[in-house]
Amino acid sequence: MIDRNNAPFLMRVEKPWGHELIFTPKTLPYTGKILHINAGKRLSLQIHDKKQETQFLINGACNLIIDNSRRELETIEMKKGKGYTIMIGQRHRLQAVSDCDVFEVSTPEIGTTFRLEDDYKRTDETDEARSKERKNLLNT
Repeated sequence: MIDRNNAPFLMRVEKPWGHELIFTPKTLPYTGKILHINAGKRLSLQIHDKKQETQFLINGACNLIIDNSRRELETIEMKKGKGYTIMIGQRHRLQAVSDCDVFEVSTPEIGTTFRLEDDYKRTDETDEARSKERKNLLNT
């Protein structure tokens, strides 16, 4: 039998660069979220070992710094209304030019996010660390 739980779901996760609004329960085979990034802040330069994602700029101005086909980092000025897909193992980071919101869809949040550079001196994000960060958060 299919679980047809129609209850609304939203989890806000505070981050040093802004916050995430995750709107899909973790039991689903995909993740949807909105990243709010404060002006001048950036996410870590990272790679995922199991997660693939696509990002879509909703508002504001944001740069995507990402490996190109020669494995060199390039900066792309994200355009509203366009999707940017990040493959497993591809280095990337978001950098807010102004306050911005980025819609992200991805495979489930599993595996490790390897932080190659991080302005906030955070360690890699593992499944265990992710669970610990979100343990006391409630669905709002």
